[in-house]
Amino acid sequence: MTTQTRPDARSHGRFNLEQQRKRAKELLKSVRADDPEALARLLRHLPPRAEPLRLADAQFVIARECGFPSWPRLKSHIESLDASRRLMAERGDRDLATLHIRCGSDIERSLRSAGFEGDFLEFSDPFCMGPLHDLPPEQLMRRRARYLAEVSGMAERDALARLRKSYSALDDLERYARIVLWFEHDSYDQLLLAYLLHRLGERSSRARLELVAVDAVPGVERFIGIGQLAPDLLAWLWRRRVPIEAPLLELGSRAWAALTAEDAGPLEALVATGTPALPMMGRALARHLQELPAGNSGLGLTERLTLEIVRDHGPLAVGQAFAHLMREREPLPYLGDLMFWWLLQPLILAPRPALEIAETQREWPHRRLSLTALGCELLEGRRDWLAHVASERWVGGMRIAPASAGRENPQ
Repeated sequence: MTTQTRPDARSHGRFNLEQQRKRAKELLKSVRADDPEALARLLRHLPPRAEPLRLADAQFVIARECGFPSWPRLKSHIESLDASRRLMAERGDRDLATLHIRCGSDIERSLRSAGFEGDFLEFSDPFCMGPLHDLPPEQLMRRRARYLAEVSGMAERDALARLRKSYSALDDLERYARIVLWFEHDSYDQLLLAYLLHRLGERSSRARLELVAVDAVPGVERFIGIGQLAPDLLAWLWRRRVPIEAPLLELGSRAWAALTAEDAGPLEALVATGTPALPMMGRALARHLQELPAGNSGLGLTERLTLEIVRDHGPLAVGQAFAHLMREREPLPYLGDLMFWWLLQPLILAPRPALEIAETQREWPHRRLSLTALGCELLEGRRDWLAHVASERWVGGMRIAPASAGRENPQ
């Protein structure tokens, strides 16, 4: 029986060299025994030939199954992971008083497991949803708390208290000699990163500013976020951090100004530059712009993709729709499941909805979605969603209001 690539390694990125050597030997043995599964694996990566299979050939197949172009590249990457782990044990972040800032709590425990000892700050506010305004921190925080309370059902004072933990910490950074921002490539992360760079650029600080920015990890089949990685990978990323210098701070301020603008022009102009100081930010801002209403349907991209999923697979549970979105449809995954649920509400609750929901007595991930006649017409471009939706929507500083009665007859 052959040993396939372990799916967890392709997800969390941690590979063991001895394990991969063993897998290569097992593959070689199975091929020589004419095992059909092993032969099929071989032919996926090597052309048919008369010469006997060598161990080097089996190692090549294993490397390709692990997502690497060759065995030497796989071996080199594993050795780099091992070296990073040793360096973390020897020194880590203990040379300077360090603060690690992340847009969630997902890596806090992994940082500790990997050997990091610095303080941790979760700065999480889903800027990819709801209104953004270039306001002083206290006013921005209150505006955001009001929005989050509206969509989540949380009391506004509770939403404000949660945000205050993040925002107020940015006024108390003087104790640190190094501040490291850990962010990936999606719009949830990059919009928050733009704000943090803007805030850090406004203040003079003695702290060394550094950035871990990730859009791909060798051997990880579908990289979505740093939180999916094994702790060892955080030590490896630590060695790849870069200093935050003037061009990156300037990009953050320009991106923040564009994100809070009332029209798309500044964002479009910034995206057109390719944002050379951090190209992944430009790609995330381009994805952010795709949430603006499409001319033929009034739908943002996430709304359209969701309706397509329900059309193609429904009726199906909300959680299943979200899984399809993350795995198959979303070009740059950025939503959490609860944020997805918030986004669905206008599609479900409009006077004439695009989605129907059943089994409402169950927890929301298990409620079943189906497409309405209007939903079909929206996907065909025969109706304008803005003539039917009852609530406003925001894409950064751009308010998307329901259309006037004269725009389209909703009957």
